[in-house]
Amino acid sequence: MRLSRRSTILLRLAVAAGLAFIYIPLGILVLYAFNSSNILEWPPPGLTFDWFPRAIEDSGARDAFFTSIKVACVATSIAIILGTLASLAVARHRFFGRETISFLVLLPIALPGIVTGVALSDTFTQVLGIDLSLFTVVVGHATFCIVVVYNNVIARMRRLAGSLEEASADLGADPWQTFAYVTLPNLQTALVAGALLAFALSFDEIIVTTFTIGAAQETLPIWIFANLFRPNALPVVNVVAVIVILLSIIPVYFAHRLTREEGGTAATRGGTIEAEATAVP
Repeated sequence: MRLSRRSTILLRLAVAAGLAFIYIPLGILVLYAFNSSNILEWPPPGLTFDWFPRAIEDSGARDAFFTSIKVACVATSIAIILGTLASLAVARHRFFGRETISFLVLLPIALPGIVTGVALSDTFTQVLGIDLSLFTVVVGHATFCIVVVYNNVIARMRRLAGSLEEASADLGADPWQTFAYVTLPNLQTALVAGALLAFALSFDEIIVTTFTIGAAQETLPIWIFANLFRPNALPVVNVVAVIVILLSIIPVYFAHRLTREEGGTAATRGGTIEAEATAVP
């Protein structure tokens, strides 16, 4: 479809306005990370790199960073296993309640984080009698990370011809051999993309974490929020926030590269990221 010159200009302006709306605040945050003053004022009186060594040397931020890494790795691992199994069941089998199960798997990504957090906190502390800890944080993150993996894998399964698996079975392969030598190789990029997006989603999650973490523990988003209103710590918080932005770009970029060839979009908490999954079954 060919657009008129006027339509093309309007479309470009709309895209530019959308990108500006998203990225100008991030640009201001990056600028404040180099602010020579420990007080927020516009424009900054000067620029400096002094806050970066202080941020790296801050033991609280460093410990919170490694805690976030551990939580994200474990939550992603759980999401890969459960999300893949759920997608295989829904995509390859017909059974009563199949559509309902698909809907229930996808629902956590649509629920407000505060609702999920309160529900998990009440379940752990009141019903199960479990103290809040990193274990409860991992479980909380896995509830929505599963959706990302499930969406990516089931989208790939729908494009993967079932005749390949049937041919494997006809040649004498058992179900495990078929999965290992036929299904899994065809799911590799979907699994990696889902894992990268799930990791990024878990790494910067704060709402669910707030309701499921123990009193003496901090992930990096929790540390940022706790120090945000301390004037002396604000410059360091700005630097840590910029580092989080840079680290979050890495998995999202590679997930985008992996899924760009396949096309489609995958829903994530608070928006959409270009990936594989498209429609709810």
